[in-house]
Amino acid sequence: MSVADTIHSKLSEALAPAELEVIDQSYLHKGHAGAPDGGESHFKLRVVSMAFDGKSRLERQRMVNQILAEELAGPVHALSMDLAVSA
Repeated sequence: MSVADTIHSKLSEALAPAELEVIDQSYLHKGHAGAPDGGESHFKLRVVSMAFDGKSRLERQRMVNQILAEELAGPVHALSMDLAVSA
């Protein structure tokens, strides 16, 4: 399973999002420090979920960081997040 698929699976299971986008932006960082040749190291997330209701932006980010702790400790070098509460 690819890193992007793993991220998608974990966030889907933990947050039951109304919207979820996992965008691999590794190609933008090719040749930079921390960017492996194989890619799948830099991601942008867009997650819309009721699980974020009542949570501050920092609390939402901490939730995602906890869910993806294994990936952040390994293959993921950078993670950009757009996290919102579903209507």
